[in-house]
Amino acid sequence: MRIVVAYKWAANPADATVTPDGVIDWSRAKAGLSEYDPVAIEVGRGLADATGSELVGLTVGTPSAGSTLARKAALSRGLDRLVVVTGEDIDLLDVSRTAALLAAAVRRMGGVDLVVTGGSSVDVAANIVPALLGGRLGWPVLNDVGQVRTDGDAVLVTRSLPTGEQELRCATPAVLSVATDAATARVPGMKDILAAGKRPVDDLGVESLDVAAAHPEVIGRSRPHLTARKGRRIDAADPDAAARQLVDALRADGVL
Repeated sequence: MRIVVAYKWAANPADATVTPDGVIDWSRAKAGLSEYDPVAIEVGRGLADATGSELVGLTVGTPSAGSTLARKAALSRGLDRLVVVTGEDIDLLDVSRTAALLAAAVRRMGGVDLVVTGGSSVDVAANIVPALLGGRLGWPVLNDVGQVRTDGDAVLVTRSLPTGEQELRCATPAVLSVATDAATARVPGMKDILAAGKRPVDDLGVESLDVAAAHPEVIGRSRPHLTARKGRRIDAADPDAAARQLVDALRADGVL
């Protein structure tokens, strides 16, 4: 069995700023392993150890995803090797193309039985890449996976639903999107980080996967329109008057 963990080297939105014209400025946002991915790697490591399988990390991104820092950050979490797909023109917000590139890389590897992912990425948080990836591959997709173990050529999965827990048996190959509490992610030590530098990395240029670059293009931006209530002036110098104005505004809007 070959198990792939799809992860993302992403900028932390907590470090991003918004310009006066409404554009998000990521220039000061520090990149790192998306916070949901260490859990997916830990789940994959457990499955790989139980079955004697290879655990391969797979990422798609700009050239920074192939940097030494990014490689060690992923490999030190327990991956056996990496496949890194990079390109200058990759838009990390374009989830459709990201899923297409991931699917193409999985096909190129061959012999993959499971793709494990986190539930989301820290920057986009679209919660849709696992489903798009499964659709591209033609594989079943299971979300919110809490526990998973192998059973021959299938996986036994437990996941939480609003009505309780659900147990499923799913034939492989399949895509599993794990819940944030599916495992406790390890904290890499110095030994892990040093060993990570010796593990193999397969660098793929985006052009080698022959995936069309067509994707939606942002052609304009504007500030949000002020609502009637937000457009009213409140006299902050007189607290009592300000309170009365606020109450009047809420009543006019039908809130009170």
